[in-house]
Amino acid sequence: MEASMAETEETPRSERAARFVAFAVLGALTVTQELAGRALAGMEGADPELTAEETLCLVATATARAAEVGLRDKPEAQVVAATLLELPFVYRDYLAGGAMLTEKDAALLDADDLVRERLRRKLAFYTTHLPPGRFPGEYALTDKMGLWMGRISPPRLPETPAARLARLELIPALLTHLRLVLAFARRDEP
Repeated sequence: MEASMAETEETPRSERAARFVAFAVLGALTVTQELAGRALAGMEGADPELTAEETLCLVATATARAAEVGLRDKPEAQVVAATLLELPFVYRDYLAGGAMLTEKDAALLDADDLVRERLRRKLAFYTTHLPPGRFPGEYALTDKMGLWMGRISPPRLPETPAARLARLELIPALLTHLRLVLAFARRDEP
């Protein structure tokens, strides 16, 4: 009898966590594409692969931090945040798997260790600058997204990363996503 009670108590929690992760990942991928696309369109000579990787690592970290705050008192908070921090690696696996299937080229696996190490370094940068358990609000995003913009910008552009960030109006897009994640996490019912 205890096993069946535990199962019924755990099922809603795991369903809630799964729904939340699906919501957060959908939002993270959407805002990553929006930020990267607008940044690339607003900077001549920017590297699309670098921009995509840096942006996904920034957004995954910020999303995980918003989830931690929203789920603070819930037992699934840490596993959800850890799952969201894995997003750059899972997305890379998805893209590499698709390329391997369509191109029938297993050589793509050879570069996998290099890409994973590069993603680890990028993710470590953002997890250091966006500390656990703190919601990245407008002030934090202004500061940290300035660093992001500097990392994705080609050298010798005529304006500073902060000016470019303001001109492209990128902070409101990420902040809206994070507020949605926070609100969804704080809902009592799925």
